[in-house]
Amino acid sequence: MKLNVLFINDVHGYLEPHAEIFYDDTGEVVEIAGGYAHIAGIVEKIRKENPNTLLFDGGDTLHGTKPLVDSKGEALIPILNALKIDALVGHWDFAYGPNHLQQLEKQLEFPVLGCNVYHDDGSHFLESSLMLEQGGIKIGVIGICAMIVDKVMPKKMSEGLKFTTGKEEVPKYIEQLKAKGADIILLLSHNGFPQDFELLKEIKGVDICLSAHTHNRIYKPIEVNGAQIVQCGCHGTFVGNFSLELENKKIKHINYELIKVDASIPKDEKVAQLVKEAIKPFKNINENIVGGTSQTLHRYTTLNSTMDELLLRAIAQSTNTEIAFSNGWRYGAPIAKGPITENDLYNIAPMNPPVSTVELTGAEIEQMLEENLERTFCSDPFGQMGGYVKRCLGIQVNMRIENPTGHRIQELFFEGKHIDPKNTYLVSFVTMQGVPIKYGKNRKEHNKKAIEAMKDFLQTNKEFNPNNQYVFRLV
Repeated sequence: MKLNVLFINDVHGYLEPHAEIFYDDTGEVVEIAGGYAHIAGIVEKIRKENPNTLLFDGGDTLHGTKPLVDSKGEALIPILNALKIDALVGHWDFAYGPNHLQQLEKQLEFPVLGCNVYHDDGSHFLESSLMLEQGGIKIGVIGICAMIVDKVMPKKMSEGLKFTTGKEEVPKYIEQLKAKGADIILLLSHNGFPQDFELLKEIKGVDICLSAHTHNRIYKPIEVNGAQIVQCGCHGTFVGNFSLELENKKIKHINYELIKVDASIPKDEKVAQLVKEAIKPFKNINENIVGGTSQTLHRYTTLNSTMDELLLRAIAQSTNTEIAFSNGWRYGAPIAKGPITENDLYNIAPMNPPVSTVELTGAEIEQMLEENLERTFCSDPFGQMGGYVKRCLGIQVNMRIENPTGHRIQELFFEGKHIDPKNTYLVSFVTMQGVPIKYGKNRKEHNKKAIEAMKDFLQTNKEFNPNNQYVFRLV
């Protein structure tokens, strides 16, 4: 018997094909990839070849682009239902609050899972697991939502909820599902590849782990403790495809391919029409060219980002500040060299947060950055709490990743001189992830929002030329 397990993760609301970065021996190559109509085309082709096919979504699905943010995820519901997904887990999917996620789930024709998400009273917020059956094979599925939702994300996302790592829950559900006759155990997790790898080092019984959150492109499954772990990049650029050969209800052979989603894949016309309807109200921003860029802008590097340089230079200009901060977001598809549309700006900051300023001491800046570096590079994967390193403008950080907690920064410069711990610096930022609320004084939210600030900046800088300054430099 043959079973196909298909997987997408971290699509972040990218409904249509978009610019994407690939790599060859020359470096970065930009191609057009992704789009739900092409994803659906892949799924339909494999289902026709093998009716015993399952499809899972690793989350960061209902948020990330303007059509989704404006509709609070609802614009995507018909598309997800047309794909006939079997289960979903979440992270930014909680962005509109837990109650709204429950309302969205009622419209979905499949469950949102999360064995590690609890109400304050200790009861489960979501279903923890489910049992599926294909061709006489029982597949037990356990879901884990991102453990960081109640720790580093905006408070409204976890109101009334608490999130655990899943370490305690997963063994219990493996046992329960096997007692009910599960032949295969599948873990659908949004904790991240390092976290899932660490979890499975300690837990036996999982056959396949569909991992998400950290946007890894895993071309060949990585085995740990008997489990095969994969992750499929981001923005809908890839579909993962497990082909399992079973004999006497046991896995005898595994094939896996990471399928690139591009124009060579025929579209599913039904899904193409649903996508067209979802983006129709946003035609103007897709066509409104607001500037240009001399380089491809992206966020695919851990320490520094050309895309966020545009955001930071814009908010610094709007507040007449020299130092600026934003979160190290992973999501946001690349902007190819050439025109920049208004829609591109919304892809940089789909929430369109207000530009803010705050006064920070030099000591606070260093403490904030050390905290961020620990959350990015903690030696314990479950101490890694965010995306990439915080994006910064106007400062230079010489650092060593391998140093102990709180001692990674070797030198911290502003205007060519070491930052004075006692001095106060006026800085600009967007979102509480840019500068957490516990830091600084005289915090002020300005009237201008991020999109307007970037539009204004591009009015005076018609073609954006990134400085490619290495704010964080390894020494």
